[in-house]
Amino acid sequence: MEAPIKHRVNNQTFWLSATRTIFWEEQKALILSDLHFGKTGHFRKAGIAVPQSIYKEDLQRLINLIQYFKPQQIIAVGDLFHSKVNLELDLFKRWRKDFEELNFLLVKGNHDILKAGWYEDADIKVTDELLVNDILFIHQHCETRDDVFTFCGHIHPGVLINGLGKQSLRFPCFYFTKNQCILPAYSKFTGMATIEPSSSDVVYAIVDDSIIRV
Repeated sequence: MEAPIKHRVNNQTFWLSATRTIFWEEQKALILSDLHFGKTGHFRKAGIAVPQSIYKEDLQRLINLIQYFKPQQIIAVGDLFHSKVNLELDLFKRWRKDFEELNFLLVKGNHDILKAGWYEDADIKVTDELLVNDILFIHQHCETRDDVFTFCGHIHPGVLINGLGKQSLRFPCFYFTKNQCILPAYSKFTGMATIEPSSSDVVYAIVDDSIIRV
């Protein structure tokens, strides 16, 4: 894995990774959003032949990140799961038992519709928003308050990078404004919404296995 990039917010150190995650150094927390676990199984139930290897790759990537950063907690900023219970969510529950020493916090997203008992069985703490000192986590409707810096997800931001010959490609990105960061979707099996940053914003594009400031 390529070395992450350091970004400071409110005297806190955040390490941005091309794996579409952030490691919060002071809190020893791995931050990620829009995992949409179970989405490929949801499509297969509907008769659409989506390979389960996509889901297994996302889970293995998470294992690699835990081994690399050695976090004490995971903060999922919404849409941890895609829909109702299916086989893939049962696999996640088994994965969770392998890492039961990790605190797992879920800031509830619009796709997180499982019953409360399921989250309890998986040892996942669920909240509508999470405030740690002056850092706020919420899935939708990013706050623009002056007293907190907000991390959110939901829109799956992407940025256009122009090349030679009038060509342009769109890549997932971390999108920082003065008071907020919109996180990229962790799952590669998602769409993207193109952002239009201003000159004062900071954008880090994820290009293959690299992360670059644009």
